[in-house]
Formats: sequence, C-alpha cells, structure tokens
Amino acid sequence: MTDGLAAAYDAERARLVRVAYAILGSHAEAEDVVADCWLRLVAADGREPVRDVAAWATVTVARAALDVLRSARVRRESYVGPWLPEPVVAGLEDRVSLDDSVRYALLVALERLSPAERTAWVLHDIFEMPFAEVAAAVGRTPEAVRQLARRARQHVAAGTPRVEVDPSTHDRVVGAFLGAAAGGDLSGLVRLLDPAVVLTSDGGGVVNAARRPVVGPDRVGRFMAGVTRKPGTAEIVVVNGRTGVAFYDADGLHSVLSFTVDGELITRIDIIRAPEKLRSVSR
Repeated sequence: MTDGLAAAYDAERARLVRVAYAILGSHAEAEDVVADCWLRLVAADGREPVRDVAAWATVTVARAALDVLRSARVRRESYVGPWLPEPVVAGLEDRVSLDDSVRYALLVALERLSPAERTAWVLHDIFEMPFAEVAAAVGRTPEAVRQLARRARQHVAAGTPRVEVDPSTHDRVVGAFLGAAAGGDLSGLVRLLDPAVVLTSDGGGVVNAARRPVVGPDRVGRFMAGVTRKPGTAEIVVVNGRTGVAFYDADGLHSVLSFTVDGELITRIDIIRAPEKLRSVSR
C-alpha cells in the first residue's frame, strides 16, 4: 500500500511545492513542508486509508505552510533591511518548464497580506480550490475565508502589473534596459523606468545592500548604473518564469535581479543578494 501511496504523492509533489512556495515565498521551506507532509500522510493512512491523496495533501500542505509562515513573520520583524522572497532561477533553456511558476512580483505583493489572507487567496485564486476546502486549510468558516480572499485580492491588484505582460514584451524592455546599463546610457535607463519605479535590495544583513527601497527613475537608474560598473560577469537567466539577470564575481554568484514590467516600463527591480536565498542557484 505504501508504494501506491508514494506514487500518488509523488504525482502531486510539484504542485504541492508550488502551493507551499506561493504561501511562504521560500522554495527551501516549501520543499521541507512537502517532505514533512509525506510523513503525515503515511501516519494518517495507517489510521484510516486516505482515499483522495491530492485533496488531503493540498489541505495538509497549506495548513503546514500557514503555520510556518506565521512563525516566519515573527522572525522577519528583526530582519536587517527589506525581506524579499527566495527566487526560482533557471537557465533560458528551462523557461518553458517555468511558465506556470509563481511570478516574482506576485510573491512580493503577497508579502503585504496577513498569513491567513495570503493562504486563502493563494488556494482560491491561484489553485482554484473551493472555499469549503480553503476553510479546512485556514481554520475559518467558508464565509470568513471568502472575506479574506476578497481583501487579499484588492491588495494584490494594487501591487502587481495592471496587465499581464507577455514574455516577448518583457524581454524587449529588459533587454533594452540592460543594453543601456552596459553602455553607460543613464538617460536611456531612465526612459525605461516607470515614474513610480521601486528598487529593493535584500542582503539579509550579511552582504552589502540598500537598507531602504530606492524610489524614482533617476535614483534607480543611477543605482543600476553603479551595479553594472562593478567587476564581474552577468548571465541572462529565468527568474520565476521571466527573464532576469544573475551577477557573478571571483567568488561566484552574488546577486539575482528580477524585473517587473507593466506596459512598456519597468515598475520594480528586486535584487536578491542574501546568500541563503541563492544557495539553490547554480551557474
């Protein structure tokens, strides 16, 4: 029976990691949650056969991720500088397989939500779970999680692009921006930035990073011009399904950049420098 149970769980594993990652913003923690829930599944099935592994596992993983997020939020209150989600980074050849990944800008927007709001919205709006099942995961009534999801939807809409930008447009805008940066064309950089552009850098208190968000086209343009002048090499990569950049120096990878494009302009640049969030990224 365990072999069949393992096969059923393995078939759901990738989706379960996506659920946990969307709730937590940490791929490493998501993997841990899904591994732990396998042990819970074995124990539960030993008491009474689990008929619907997918449904049982989704609720259990979401509930466990919610518990981890609640404790993580307490730790993040003492985090040095801005906290950014852990990126999922791959080479350009793996882009197709990442097309359904959770966009980085969305993960950043989800940080505005309470743990319960975030979990309710993720389960209902991304993974299309009915509110009755969401309620089981969040520990609220269906009507209560409906209200949570409604409030979350408003916050998410305010923090993400108004229109989903297709990959070719994203690539064209980011490519032009990187070309201007490489050529030292500050005015070219500024023209590609939204008037309300924000740059956030997360060093985790371990490496140098801006302690506060950099706001405005001129400041962000100058900041990026300084970043690209530093010694090292840059590699075009895929960050959560969209084109980004990885920077290397003599010691290896030191930064991953995610760009958010709205229309024809860049509205966000997120620079992940915290070493613990880059451990899973290989060249």
